[in-house]
Amino acid sequence: MPKGNGATPRHFLDLDTVGKADLRGIIEQGQRYRLGKDEARPLVGKTLAMIFEKPSTRTRVSFEVGMKELGGEVVMLGTNDTQLGRGESIADTARVLSRYVDIIMIRTTAEDKLHEMARYATVPVINGLTDRTHPCQLMADVMTFEQHRGPIAGKSIAWSGDGNNMATSWIHAAVQFDFELRIACPKELMPPADVVSWAQKQGAKLRISHDAEQAVTGADCVVTDTWVSMGDEEPGKAKMRHNMLAPYRVDERLLQRAAKDAIFMHCLPAHRGEEVTASVIDGKQSVVWDEAENRLHAQKGILAWCLA
Repeated sequence: MPKGNGATPRHFLDLDTVGKADLRGIIEQGQRYRLGKDEARPLVGKTLAMIFEKPSTRTRVSFEVGMKELGGEVVMLGTNDTQLGRGESIADTARVLSRYVDIIMIRTTAEDKLHEMARYATVPVINGLTDRTHPCQLMADVMTFEQHRGPIAGKSIAWSGDGNNMATSWIHAAVQFDFELRIACPKELMPPADVVSWAQKQGAKLRISHDAEQAVTGADCVVTDTWVSMGDEEPGKAKMRHNMLAPYRVDERLLQRAAKDAIFMHCLPAHRGEEVTASVIDGKQSVVWDEAENRLHAQKGILAWCLA
C-alpha cells in the first residue's frame, strides 16, 4: 500500500504555494528548534528519501541531520543511485518511493520534475532546489534576519546580482512576509516576468532596477549570490556573466550605503572577490554562518509541518 493516509499530501514546493500562516508557523517552530525549546522527536518511524540531481553540501547535511534529530531515518539517492538516469520517469519513481518512504526531498533542475514528483507521490514532497526557486533557503534567510533584527515585516531587503532562483524566492517571500524588496540586476538577467507580475498583483513592495547603489541605499539587509550557477560553467558563458555582474559586486563601499546596522547574507557557496569581497563576507555585518546553520532549523520546521 502507498504511504500516506489517503489525504492530499502536504507538499512544500514554493513559498507562493503555502499559506502565510503556515509559513509563519514553520519559522516559529524552527526558532524553537534553534533555541532548544522543543526537543521532541515527532518523526520516529518516518523515513525521508533525498534525491539529488545537483550536488550539495548544505542541503544534504542539513536535511539528513534534521531528519535524524527529529527521530527519523534518511535514504540518500544520487544521480547514480536511481533509475531516473536510465530513463525511468519521475512519475514512476514517485509511485515507487511512496511505497517505501514517508516524505521525499528532491534537488533537481527543471521545475517540471518537482511538480511531476508531487503530482504522483502519495507522500509529501519538498523542493530542495530547482533552477527556478530555492524556498528552503528563503525560510532560513527570513529566520536569520529575524534572529538578528526582529520582525522582517516592513523592513527593506536589497538584492544585488543575478535575477536567479534565489531572487525568485525572495520575490515570493516579499509577498508572504510583507517586506520591501529592492532588486538590482543587469537587464539580461532579470527575474522571471511572470513572478514579478504575480508579486505586483499581490501588492508587493517590489522595486526592480539596474542600479545597485540605489537599491542598497538605506536597506536593512543586503543579499547576493554566486554569479555562475551550476550549469552555467562553460568558460565563454561564465566570462560573459562576470562582465555583466561586476557592477553588482557587494564590497565595503556598496555596503556602506545600507543602513548603519544592516546585515549581509549569502546562501553560499561564495566566491570571494567575485559577487562579494572577503572583507564583507568575513566582516562584522555578515551573518552567513548563522544563515547556513538556520537551514537545519528551518528545514526541521518544514519536515515537521509536512508530516504533521
